[in-house]
Amino acid sequence: MRDFKFSIPTSINFGKEALSNLVGELEKINAKKVMICYGSERIRQNGLLGKVEDMLKNAGISYILFGGVKANPRYSHVLDGVKLAKEFLPDCMLAIGGGSVIDTAKAIAIGAVNDGDLWDIWCYKIKEKTALKVGCILTIPAAGSETSDSAVLTNDYLMDKRGHSSDKFVCCFAIMNPEYALTLPKYQIACGVVDIMMHTLDRYFYKPQIQQNSMTDSIAEALLRNVIEYGKKAYTDCDYQSMSEIMWAGSLSHNNLTGLGGGREFAVHQLGHELSAMFDVAHGASLSAMWGHWARYVLDKDVDRFIRYANRVWNIEGNDRLTALKGIKATENYFKSLDMPVSLVELVGKQSDDTLKTLAHKCSRNGSRVVGEFSKMSEDILYSVYCQANK
Repeated sequence: MRDFKFSIPTSINFGKEALSNLVGELEKINAKKVMICYGSERIRQNGLLGKVEDMLKNAGISYILFGGVKANPRYSHVLDGVKLAKEFLPDCMLAIGGGSVIDTAKAIAIGAVNDGDLWDIWCYKIKEKTALKVGCILTIPAAGSETSDSAVLTNDYLMDKRGHSSDKFVCCFAIMNPEYALTLPKYQIACGVVDIMMHTLDRYFYKPQIQQNSMTDSIAEALLRNVIEYGKKAYTDCDYQSMSEIMWAGSLSHNNLTGLGGGREFAVHQLGHELSAMFDVAHGASLSAMWGHWARYVLDKDVDRFIRYANRVWNIEGNDRLTALKGIKATENYFKSLDMPVSLVELVGKQSDDTLKTLAHKCSRNGSRVVGEFSKMSEDILYSVYCQANK
């Protein structure tokens, strides 16, 4: 086995009674003032926000509300939250929502207590020294931000979408009741399923022909099989069992468990981020649109890895390149069964050559970096992959 380091400090409270542990979790971190971060008014309409407010009031914990988070969370909105946090001086950020809300809370947790421009911190030009504590009540299984050390923001001033990782803003606790996600729109469920799968796939396909950790691979393969089965069930006829399976899988897919001894490839995420930044498309849809085209481009770097994937995840028999291609096709067919796009054309329509070049240029940070570990992708290669997706 290859060396690894693993820690998951997040306290998980899972199930129908999970919310009853909220005050106890806040008391563990000595939270006296809480800034509640959320998205739409849906959580007020369904009564969840009211329950949380009552629990905080009864516990003598003061709080302030910060709503309006949108998908692909905006940097400008985060700056509004930072300003509010500096006025209210919370000791804990409490996110109620999905990945966008949790990522916004994480960004505010850094911006409120560090000097310097937050975007410079986000781009690793300045190192954050500390962060507010963060906890969450998960309502959308997808991003895995509830247990990850990562967050993603879209800088709407620069049209630039970037991720940031820090052990300082890993959630202290996560309240996870699958009932909160049972009424999600089908499209949101589908996007979430793709995102969960991709967080594991972007670790499973890390570097070609390296010694793998068999236990890690087996966990990743089992998680993928589980998400494929229950993701389709949740999309077709959502119930508590199917939602609970994909909600827990989402947390496991992005806490590094499925990549121990390896690392993060995340080339597909980088390709997708540029699509979200330019076209404001859903994150999961940007990933399903690009994965197959990336996979076919890098296939010959390690055909055996793709054969194993076809064998163990899709139960496709064979031991040759055709088997590997069938595994890629099976993945795309699954995305299609969830009505997810599998090309740039299906996602946003056919794009001009200039647009494709712009996407590649921005993805390579103006030609200053290569993307990926499985196959190093320079600007011209990124352009080629976007071109394949544009057919």
